[in-house]
Amino acid sequence: MENTTTLPRPELLQMADAVAREKGIDREDVLQAMEFAIARAGRSKYGPQYDVRAKIDRKTGEIKMARYTTVVEEVEEEGAQISLSDARKKNPELKLGDEIIDPLPPMDFGRIAAQTAKQVIVQKVRDAERVRQYNDFKDKVGEIVHGTVKRIEMGNVIVDLGRAEAILRRDELIPGETFHAGDRVRAYLMDVRQEPRGPQIFLSRSHPGFMAKLFAGEVPEVYDGIIEIKAVARDPGSRAKVAVYSKDSSIDPRGACIGMRGVRVQAIVTELQGEKIDVVHWSSDPATFIINAFAPSEVLKIVLDEDTKNVEVVVPDDQLSQAIGRRGQNVRLTSMLTGWHIDVLTEAQESEHRQQEAKGRLELFTSALDVDDMIAHLLIQEGFTKIEEIAYVPLEELSSIEGFDEGLATELQNRAKTYLEEKNTHLEKELSELKLADDLKTFEGLNLEMLVKLGQKGIKTLDDFADLAADELIEIVGADSLKEEVANELIMKAREHWFEDGKQI
Repeated sequence: MENTTTLPRPELLQMADAVAREKGIDREDVLQAMEFAIARAGRSKYGPQYDVRAKIDRKTGEIKMARYTTVVEEVEEEGAQISLSDARKKNPELKLGDEIIDPLPPMDFGRIAAQTAKQVIVQKVRDAERVRQYNDFKDKVGEIVHGTVKRIEMGNVIVDLGRAEAILRRDELIPGETFHAGDRVRAYLMDVRQEPRGPQIFLSRSHPGFMAKLFAGEVPEVYDGIIEIKAVARDPGSRAKVAVYSKDSSIDPRGACIGMRGVRVQAIVTELQGEKIDVVHWSSDPATFIINAFAPSEVLKIVLDEDTKNVEVVVPDDQLSQAIGRRGQNVRLTSMLTGWHIDVLTEAQESEHRQQEAKGRLELFTSALDVDDMIAHLLIQEGFTKIEEIAYVPLEELSSIEGFDEGLATELQNRAKTYLEEKNTHLEKELSELKLADDLKTFEGLNLEMLVKLGQKGIKTLDDFADLAADELIEIVGADSLKEEVANELIMKAREHWFEDGKQI
């Protein structure tokens, strides 16, 4: 049985209650902080090598303090441990892991001890506050919070959320908006991070999620989950596109989100400093979704490349400017909303583009396969665009073309394979002469032709490659070989070793 000396201190419980109420934390956390502080003061008096523990009775406030010694095989911490052989001299029944409890007499907490205790309690209470703040807000990430502007620091807005402070960074504000101390503010809780100085809460008013949550607040059908916000693309403070979908076929999601005379969407526009919002119907069919996202511009034709996520949109000549938008805003937002890279062409441009493509393929097929224009035209009409497709397509697919037979199909495939082998041999020889570094030659995502083109431009190491911008890389290897999104991914992957090696960028 634990037999420790006690000292009645009912005022400790009153102090714990007061601190708990003031700081908004659990009374138990405060009492544990006090116990830690008392034990620390005890170690200051009896020696830091001893394991002194304190316990405050939760009903009477009595302090129980004792020295604990753990029974071990071999002593590593003098004062806090005792060997099994020595322990059994005191009590033969003791075994490894047992604790010998020696009660300590009541001690007078002097000025220094009291100050130490106060500092420990303050720190422990602060730690408990930080844990409470983190737990309060970590589950609110992705929600809208309300607060009051406390101060402005270098353009960043410090927001008082009641039980914590949050930061609304300058780059997360809507361009042109200003706040002053005392202003009420609504923002999207973007992130909560646990850091040594305490939890850091980051807000945003430019995040796409902020607009989605505003719709949930203004449109009951969105809040109830009947209408789903599928995607949001924003140019904060200027224009945005929102894709909506209704799980109930009897409800028009676009009409519900706009509201009678636009009252629902106008409330959101006002909150976002006049940001114009296009509400569009979402569709699981990419072509339909893209056409919807371009409204009110008319789309005459759409051609999608599933492999590269690239799409060509053809619009009437007189609607090109509207489809692209001021400074490319409309096509950029549509691309962000749908996740496709979009090229907008007029009918005339599309016709010229197709003619150029067909001419290029015709020249490639007649040269590489050593065939006449008629056979090359037939291959193009069947949808073949590359020599690789002809070389490795199932033979029956080639022989099924009108005017072809199995013999001609086999000959075409053989010629295509011979062309590719000769091309690769030439490229490998040229690559060898360029003397590219191994780290670039083995970098995943670059083929032989790309490597040769890079080497010809003086890009010979992985660091040289990592220094490129995406548009520079595309210009070197060709837009047909690499799309912007893939180019960015390759460059970022090439830069990974800089951070691993601690290189300054």
